[in-house]
Amino acid sequence: MNTLLIVNPRSGGGATGRTFGAMRGTIERALGKVEVAMTERPGHGIDLAREGAIAGHSLVVAVGGDGTIHEVVNGLMQAKSGDYGTKAEDTELAIVGQGTGGDFRKTLGIEHRLDRYVEAIASGKRRTIDVGKFTGGGKVGHYFVNILSVGMGGLVDRYVADTSRALGGKAAYFGATLKALVNARLGNVRCTVTRDGAVEEHVIRSFMIAICNGRFFGSGMKVAPMAEIDDGAFEVVALGATSKIGFAMTSGSIYSGDHIGRAGTVHLRGQKVKLDLANDDARRVFLLDVDGEPMGSLPLEIEVVPRALTVRA
Repeated sequence: MNTLLIVNPRSGGGATGRTFGAMRGTIERALGKVEVAMTERPGHGIDLAREGAIAGHSLVVAVGGDGTIHEVVNGLMQAKSGDYGTKAEDTELAIVGQGTGGDFRKTLGIEHRLDRYVEAIASGKRRTIDVGKFTGGGKVGHYFVNILSVGMGGLVDRYVADTSRALGGKAAYFGATLKALVNARLGNVRCTVTRDGAVEEHVIRSFMIAICNGRFFGSGMKVAPMAEIDDGAFEVVALGATSKIGFAMTSGSIYSGDHIGRAGTVHLRGQKVKLDLANDDARRVFLLDVDGEPMGSLPLEIEVVPRALTVRA
């Protein structure tokens, strides 16, 4: 097996870097010898995955959190485009989850244990999945595999990135969430959804809108329990609460998925989505969260790339 492991040693609060030596032994006993590349900076996983696919690796394994998976997916999609030299269309993706969220692996149905990740890879079972492609937030032709949200989630991401982790990741996330709730603004979002060729236009008042390929984000929030990652469409979900207190009270129901069907919750479905703010006063804090990574603000254009990647799962 021509396998490349792309490892983020900083994932899991640095635990991946400390334990990877032992992990590698377990992985190689199941898969045979592997090549390893360590990420050294944000975005490095994109370059490593693209170059690995072009070099002929048939399988690229993302060892890290959802952000690492996001980078590897972007690298593989760039290799498939052929814009960076040799076109590499057949490289497969696998994951060994090491982050704190693990939202993408929940949609894939993989238990968070090293032996389960290795079993999924070694079994040879495959699933061909959709990928989202978007322009906006400072990116052109960028990809996501799980969920892209705008509003509160992106603001939390920004604050987490600026927060010391001395007290741990959960404390940093909790503090960032409280700060984001104080500073968040209600967005009046112009939303255009194309579904099977038909175009719908909506104005959505919400603190958060999620465009979902997968089901989970925010460390286990089941924002789109109906989403399938291989059905060629996005689920667009917005919470209907228009006050901060209402949003805080309603957001807890996302963990169970009970927000779907509640009064005020918006649920749309389509292959293409365009979003922009009608109220500029919210633009500075109504930010993008892309597979758990902060990425600027609206406007935004998104489309699904159906059956774009093969995943070992």
